[in-house]
Amino acid sequence: MTLHLPFDNSYARLPGVFYARLDPTPVKAPGLLAFNTALAAELGVSPGEALEQAQVFSGNAVPEGAEPLAQLYAGHQFGNWNPQLGDGRAILLGEVVDGQGRRRDVQLKGSGPTPFSRNGDGRAWLGPVLREYVVSEAMHALGIPTTRALAAVATGEEIRRETWLPGAVLTRVAASHIRVGTFQVFAARGQKDAVQRLTHYTIDRHYPEADGPRGLLVAVARAQAELVAAWMSVGFIHGVMNTDNCALSGETIDYGPCAFLDRFHPMRVYSSIDRMGRYAYGNQPNIAVWNVAQLATALITLADDQDAAVEEYTQIVQGMGETLRAAWLRRFRAKLGLSREEPGDAALIGDLMDRMAENQADFTNTFRALATGAARDQFLDPAAFDEWEAGWRRRLEGEPDPEVVMRAANPAFIPRNHRMEEMIAAAVAGDMAPFERLMSVLARPYEDQSEAADLMRPPTEDEEVPATFCGT
Repeated sequence: MTLHLPFDNSYARLPGVFYARLDPTPVKAPGLLAFNTALAAELGVSPGEALEQAQVFSGNAVPEGAEPLAQLYAGHQFGNWNPQLGDGRAILLGEVVDGQGRRRDVQLKGSGPTPFSRNGDGRAWLGPVLREYVVSEAMHALGIPTTRALAAVATGEEIRRETWLPGAVLTRVAASHIRVGTFQVFAARGQKDAVQRLTHYTIDRHYPEADGPRGLLVAVARAQAELVAAWMSVGFIHGVMNTDNCALSGETIDYGPCAFLDRFHPMRVYSSIDRMGRYAYGNQPNIAVWNVAQLATALITLADDQDAAVEEYTQIVQGMGETLRAAWLRRFRAKLGLSREEPGDAALIGDLMDRMAENQADFTNTFRALATGAARDQFLDPAAFDEWEAGWRRRLEGEPDPEVVMRAANPAFIPRNHRMEEMIAAAVAGDMAPFERLMSVLARPYEDQSEAADLMRPPTEDEEVPATFCGT
């Protein structure tokens, strides 16, 4: 086999309480749909031939050095506690250390049932696999911490959802798959030794400068604050910010019913399962703080003086709100071309976004057009923009290179929901050209690409995608 992954599997060296060992379930007729050559090179993976890639990344062939396992975790799902979740349709093949010395997980998603499947089939259908492939790589190109996509493979089998759909397997690469829910499951079971072991492991892997559980909590709070501010700045809605989807590494993980805003509204929801709007665009900062509070609750179990730990950890969690607000302001100042800080900046930004919501302005196109003078065209009532613009122009006086700052902060291209649906429909019909085009354009989101101007267009009323769905 010429395909080679240089595995070094530290998670598999942890005690067996953290996972269940098992191989992926083979599929009928694997066929390679996509392979990320650039990421493979970054990981030190020798790519081999397409046939080998299809066999390995479908789960039909376990590569040398892999130690396949499904990880155990729990979590709060839409605020409701579920005491045991775990990888129900994913198997961690192992870890590689990339060219920059970073340890990275290589995981198959849709690779068959595990002991944590809870009566699920353990499979994924083609749509969510390609959605995660495109969106995760687009997020990477946008400069936002994220899991990556290494390969997508068709299984040659159909799986049952609302109807019969073509199956596929995604190979996901992550800094790790350690989640808030990984800590929660052991804390809830009173397994203090496991929480302690997981804390040491996570610090060693992600935050070696952290001093014990308190230092880990501070580092994770900071990372999550920066991550959510980054999401907000590009109009991204995760859609399912459960604690089992909150990675301690600070990466975006689990692209289920996610979406990017078209017309801006702070309480916009796309996720079909978010019926109460818990994870709406504007709620994401509060939920991030709530999730970190659940991590704090798990870490408190390690403290000798738990009353003192509650007081100290509460202050850390409460301080996260200000960290997030500062990160949000920094990113949105840049979106307006502002490099310096002034006291009225938050009000200036908020005023613009209120007017955008009232006038159904497209989020991405409005901010991108600030640099060209065409932003008013995004408003139902252009006068609403004109009234705001006068104050913004005064604020820009003395700012160095505001156009350069704006172009670097405001992408021209995002994975728009209606284009994603078109791409998936084409792929189901056997046409991968729309997928390949999206991948090419979204790899350069901050560049003007006149030949791809159609991908900047918001959906018409008939094209609008009102809801996105989880792949299960």
